[in-house]
Amino acid sequence: MSPAKARDRMARMKYSVRERSSDIVSDLLAYRGIVTEADRAAFLAPDYDAHTHDPFLMKGMDLAVERIYRAIKTGERIVIFSDYDADGIPGGVILHDTLKKLGYTNFENYIPHRHNEGFGLSLKAIEGFAERGTKLLVTIDCGIGNIAEVARANELGIETIITDHHLPHREDGRDVLPPAYAILDPKQADCGYPEKMLCGSGVMYKLVQALFKKHGEEFGVKPGWEKWYLDLVGIATLSDMVPLVGENRVFAHYGLKVLRKTARPGLTKLYEKLRLKRDDITEDDIGFTITPRINAASRMGEPEHAFKLLSTDDEALADVYADALEHVNNERKGTVASLVKEIRKLLAERDVESKKAIVIGNPSWRPSLLGLVANSLAEEYGKPAFLWGRDGDGILKGSCRSAGNGSVVEIMSGAKEMFREFGGHAASGGFALLPDSVHMLEDALCKSCEALFIEKDEKESFVDVAITLEDVSWSMYRDIEKLAPYGTGNPKPLFLIRKARIGSVKAFGKEKNHTEIIFDDSNGRKISAIRFFFSAENLPSHVTANSTADFVVQLEKSTFKRYPELRLRIVDIL
Repeated sequence: MSPAKARDRMARMKYSVRERSSDIVSDLLAYRGIVTEADRAAFLAPDYDAHTHDPFLMKGMDLAVERIYRAIKTGERIVIFSDYDADGIPGGVILHDTLKKLGYTNFENYIPHRHNEGFGLSLKAIEGFAERGTKLLVTIDCGIGNIAEVARANELGIETIITDHHLPHREDGRDVLPPAYAILDPKQADCGYPEKMLCGSGVMYKLVQALFKKHGEEFGVKPGWEKWYLDLVGIATLSDMVPLVGENRVFAHYGLKVLRKTARPGLTKLYEKLRLKRDDITEDDIGFTITPRINAASRMGEPEHAFKLLSTDDEALADVYADALEHVNNERKGTVASLVKEIRKLLAERDVESKKAIVIGNPSWRPSLLGLVANSLAEEYGKPAFLWGRDGDGILKGSCRSAGNGSVVEIMSGAKEMFREFGGHAASGGFALLPDSVHMLEDALCKSCEALFIEKDEKESFVDVAITLEDVSWSMYRDIEKLAPYGTGNPKPLFLIRKARIGSVKAFGKEKNHTEIIFDDSNGRKISAIRFFFSAENLPSHVTANSTADFVVQLEKSTFKRYPELRLRIVDIL
């Protein structure tokens, strides 16, 4: 994006500042709808025993537990089929480790190839499981939409337990479900489980919790032992962008605690290679370093690297897998950077500004990489982005991302005649195109956007509190840290600093594509503020040394240096 366009995006953003009292924590909680004493206590001090739910409240749990127990007792072959992302893979490791803990070995973990097989169950994979004598298939983070595939498994003598968190298909107001032996999905219309927004690994964790609760004593498993799997649940919960409230907040909170003392050799080696300080692991470290590497494995066709890293108990192999994961992540970065450059060049030749959505594709592009590019374009242009390519079976598939101003699933629903299938969440989704629809796709999606009033000339956001540079302190940071971990449903607090005095502006990084601004407060302190992947040439013209400007920022603790540093993260410049 040109400097002029970047400055224009800033100029269109409007912020409203909320009223401030003397208690900043109370203010931030109230802004998030947390006002009663009970809700405040639960949010500020998550309690595992008090704030998690009985797993047997989930529909199908009794059936699922007893079917796995019967498979173990009779020696049936089990296949654990998990999705290939940072939600599905940790869930696959949870069940893998559980069966090992119970002394059971007649099972295999299967992760589909993202490019060649795509999302969910496939008939080819199921037929392969049958040839290997499989009698029980357990899915993780997928399966709720695989009606034909589960029916085929039944024909081949394989019973299926689906654990998923996606919305079931609906027709005439009713769920249309696969003919599985048991289905665990809190989004089923008649499931009474209180927490509807678990991630896929969260659902699997509840199954393991129930299995240990019912039969753990028989196998010598101490009550509560499953809490050691919270490192995996924490990764998945923070990766899958589920709302960090209720039970998910408990999983994220305790997940970070377990991640800081995890005994998994693979995570330990990864921490070392990424120079992450174990005791200081935060949700940002998961979101910006761990998650991208797990996802890179499947995007580059090597999902087993991530699975083996998380599941191995061998120190030497852990080192090998950590290196392999770093290699595929670097390869992914290079491939995506080239793809972004190619797509930007194509978009420069189009009238993108007049369109309600960005829609572009090429049969030579790999669908597994397009979600990352779509996210970048949605942020850059402030409108939904839909990108498509061709998978290993020759099917045109794509990924889409919202710019935060509408649901991509609703947009696709308004153009459903274009798709073989589509799905996802409000912020992100995926789709497969009908063969003849590609040339009409842009018009159909743009019309759907227009019908939904998806694009606004001005976007409005709330700033939590207006502060001064003098307010920035470790004391304030410790106060707002009480609301962590942050994520979907609990965003990091935004602060407005008016007329901040700018001491200096400089670019940093190997490519000089990051910007640091040093502020001077009235007490002579110098306060660092940074913005990554934002070059100095994109700064508004009034942001220069010895001037003042209004900034929207977040407070953060940096542990990059040998000592903790309190600094500001620049979100916007007004």
